[in-house]
Amino acid sequence: MSPLDVDALAALVPDGALVAMPPDNSLTPGAMARALVRAGKRGLRLVGVPVSGYCADLLIGAGCVASVQTSGVSLGEAGFAPRFSAALAAGRITVTDATCPAMHTMLQAAEKGVPFMPLRGIIGSDILAHRPDWKVIDNPFADGGDPIVLLPALQPEIGLFHAQLVDPDGNVYVGRRRECATIAHASRRVLVTVERTTDRNLLEDEMLSAGTVSGTYVEAVAIAERGAWPVALLEEYGFDSAHFAEYARLARTEEGFQTYLQRYVFNTASAKVAAE
Repeated sequence: MSPLDVDALAALVPDGALVAMPPDNSLTPGAMARALVRAGKRGLRLVGVPVSGYCADLLIGAGCVASVQTSGVSLGEAGFAPRFSAALAAGRITVTDATCPAMHTMLQAAEKGVPFMPLRGIIGSDILAHRPDWKVIDNPFADGGDPIVLLPALQPEIGLFHAQLVDPDGNVYVGRRRECATIAHASRRVLVTVERTTDRNLLEDEMLSAGTVSGTYVEAVAIAERGAWPVALLEEYGFDSAHFAEYARLARTEEGFQTYLQRYVFNTASAKVAAE
């Protein structure tokens, strides 16, 4: 598999696509999110796996997003996701609430190729009143009085995440970030940014194969050094808390957010320096 550049990879995402991304404590596709903004994508329907953070807030602030299905949107210790909050208050996006186990369960149903999967822990929660697509039934294997919730399969059109390595067969190494494997298995198309290539077959490496997503699931990859930034990447580089704080401060206002875009999204040279 011949790697692309990140802007060519972003061009493969159609407007209006249902797009799944991992959370900020995983392998977040920061470089890809910035490329989607540069490409002027519109109407994206985001899926948080299971929560959403920097990438979602950036895309929402740039006007790329129509809706979000997630169990939460925040910048973690940097506070609320300001562009998400502003867009929601202004009615520019719609939000479908879920829980972390529910998001995983719906994706796992798609991963397994079944129309739904059961989940019990949300019974008694107010969220059921806002999710008519979740069905409470009696457990058919019990004598009665044992309700369980059925959640429909959720199949993203596009799965995005960052990885450490890609080999010549398109296998990508994600370590123990299993939500990225779920994204890959559940999505119709998977686009991955990676730090670098390797000549060895990752699935034949006894130490790396368990943390590798097969190239069978990967449509295309792009080389993006420090492509998870400002999020950490496994043991290679850490979480950039100073940058998160800067983003949170600037993104509180539309003017500040536009400053951020010019400084770190459209000025790719400046972003590269900051990431280093």
